[in-house]
Amino acid sequence: MTHALPKIAWIGLGIMGSPMSENLLKAGYDVTGHTLEQDKLDRLTAAGGTAAASVAEAVADADVIITMVPASPQVEAVAYGPGGILENARAGALLIDMSSITPQTSVDLAAAARDKGIRVLDAPVSGGEAGAIEAVLSIMVGGDQADFDEARPLFETLGRTVVRCGPHGSGQTVKAANQLIVAVNIQACAEAVVFLEKSGVDLAAALDVLAGGLAGSTVLTRKKDNFLRRDFRPGFRIDLHHKDMGIVTDAARTVGAALPVGAVVAQLVASLRAQGDGGLDHSALLRTVERLSGTRV
Repeated sequence: MTHALPKIAWIGLGIMGSPMSENLLKAGYDVTGHTLEQDKLDRLTAAGGTAAASVAEAVADADVIITMVPASPQVEAVAYGPGGILENARAGALLIDMSSITPQTSVDLAAAARDKGIRVLDAPVSGGEAGAIEAVLSIMVGGDQADFDEARPLFETLGRTVVRCGPHGSGQTVKAANQLIVAVNIQACAEAVVFLEKSGVDLAAALDVLAGGLAGSTVLTRKKDNFLRRDFRPGFRIDLHHKDMGIVTDAARTVGAALPVGAVVAQLVASLRAQGDGGLDHSALLRTVERLSGTRV
């Protein structure tokens, strides 16, 4: 009555990839994974998956290949070349790249894959580590409608909001806009936190009431405890947000869109990274505001 679930190859088992692949395993999918760290492979096998020693080995039998790696160079490294996905996946396979990369990289990948008979969707996500663990990610997809329809059950196992945004690269464009909004929002919250603290207000009480009004946002709700506790363990690293601000500012220049506030926040993210805080969570934008305000860091 029901079709067998597609066999999944998962490339990249980091902060996002590990919990996402585990959600597929819980839903009954067969997942074979490859990543660079042995402990992440051990975690996959402990969750019921199969570890592969290489990209080529992981993708050989897969119906669907999912990549979740840091940036465009890593996507290109796992996709192209003799050991890569395009040379080793079978014709007819569906490659879903869930990394956040430049829209152009996604367009180029789809074109290269077409020559091999491999279909591609760009499907970056928003929601961070918590969203990945809870399977409530927002997934923005670029590619053909038929391929999107085929992948939808899989997306709905990983996220709550699943939307096809247009042709190849569209998912990445929407993700870039997402990262612009998130960075500006975190910066605004960070400035408010320093202002409130310097004014001697009860910060926890203030953030509670702000979260309930028009100033409330998912960013404030998710990052409130990070601000209160100065807990900057990475859910989403500044290094990655720096990469994403580069993507959005570059793509905006290409299409002729002005991002005046986004450009300023991109520089604040860059400065935080230059201060050695690139490995911290993006809520650590608070540290830049504190430095500028002569407060504790």
